[in-house]
Amino acid sequence: MAALKSSAAVAVVGAGAMGAGIAQVAAQAGHPVWLFDLKPGAAQQAVEAMRETFAKLAAKGRMSAEAAAAAGARVHVAQGLADFAHAALVVEAIVERLDVKRSLFADLEAIVGDDCVLATNTSSISVTAIAAGLRRPARVLGMHFFNPAPLMALVEVVSGLATDPALAQAIHDTALSWGKSPVHTKSTPGFIVNRVARPYYGEGLRLLGEQAGDAATIDAVMREAGGFRMGPFELMDLIGHDVNYAVSRSVFDAYYGDPRFAPSLIQLELVNAGYLGRKSGRGFYDYAAGAVKPQPATEAAATLAVPISVSTASAFGAALAARLQAADVAFERRDAGPPLQAGAARIEIADGRSATQRGADEGHADLVVVDLVLDAAKAQRIAIAASERCSAAALAAATAALQAAGFAVTRFADVPGLAVMRTVAMLANEAADAVYQGVCDAAAADTAMCKGVNYPRGPLAWADAIGLPALLTVLDNLARTYGEPRYRASPLLRRLVAAGRGFHAPT
Repeated sequence: MAALKSSAAVAVVGAGAMGAGIAQVAAQAGHPVWLFDLKPGAAQQAVEAMRETFAKLAAKGRMSAEAAAAAGARVHVAQGLADFAHAALVVEAIVERLDVKRSLFADLEAIVGDDCVLATNTSSISVTAIAAGLRRPARVLGMHFFNPAPLMALVEVVSGLATDPALAQAIHDTALSWGKSPVHTKSTPGFIVNRVARPYYGEGLRLLGEQAGDAATIDAVMREAGGFRMGPFELMDLIGHDVNYAVSRSVFDAYYGDPRFAPSLIQLELVNAGYLGRKSGRGFYDYAAGAVKPQPATEAAATLAVPISVSTASAFGAALAARLQAADVAFERRDAGPPLQAGAARIEIADGRSATQRGADEGHADLVVVDLVLDAAKAQRIAIAASERCSAAALAAATAALQAAGFAVTRFADVPGLAVMRTVAMLANEAADAVYQGVCDAAAADTAMCKGVNYPRGPLAWADAIGLPALLTVLDNLARTYGEPRYRASPLLRRLVAAGRGFHAPT
């Protein structure tokens, strides 16, 4: 079964932001498009807005004037579902209610031809449940676009229990021909993105609850060290806490209370207070006119007064040596040992233990741990935590050495795993379990998170870069520290470590 030809008619039910966006994408790809909405005038208004958008794209040189006019002419207002009789594909983007979606598709089955594909843009409802009871459930699947649909590349092509695999492949190829980055996924709670992304919010909220640092500080570390476009708290404020909490609760309930998906009481309190984020004027941050955004905690400049040495055995150590050399800072090179030694201070990369626990385990009083960074050569900020036995002089020396390498240094309370390492480990672990359970493959998991939520690197590619044995150590140490199954490692991760393989290539 091949991708839909551009001459095939596409129908969209729902003229809200998502439905109109999907219609725009199909029209730009050359399809004649019919748009319907129960609200009087909504479809006409959406069509007119689309035509204005095409004209603006032409004015900016992103489309020719002829192409813009043609795309606008391909979009039509449907007066009712009967106008969809000739459609090859119908995409619904209506209210997130199972009963309403089932009723719509039952009505459509009596109208469209037997070869018409019925697609739902649901982000949370089982495609299997939507298709149940239809005459031909094999032709029902999910086409989960991300908002705004014309700009976001990802489309999750979701197969329910009855979905014809050949049909799912044809719609995957159709989305590809529309310029999207489609991925296959099974109909399981959260699909790929809404499931795998839960730790980004959940671990941030836990760190806040453990008083590791304030929201602005954790956000800054995730951006400037982890490379994420937004930190978890500013992102939740943007999404809206009512929406984000509802998704977390939905996934948690769908997985029968698995603690890995546990919602946060901190976020619930925001919802209870009506502090929903940007749309209400207040969330973790204050969005009132004139409000000053809090600045992240950054250590004051310290004077480097001790000799330092760097082990170039790790990628982090090699990048650190290059940064110090570029800054004309004298240091000794080593082939082994901790990545950085500054006088008595021993600086190690976070491994899921607190600095205090690790120092006790390894017999190092003056131990400082540093957080994971996406790119040690370019990162602007780095987070640290010090053992409770670490002397003030050793902490100052470690801080000064990292500042000499050009990092803004943020000190967290001594929480296990710090921020970036802990979050990335949990994102990778969730993606690994999705692969292990057959929800998607490793390439789809990484594509979904990069294209759907703009992660700087796919979580499984990031796991490969860290090294799966090191990642497994982080998770096992977190599990031992907290004593709860939230941090249990995926069986797939353990199997790959035992086999000496990575998610994407042999190691």
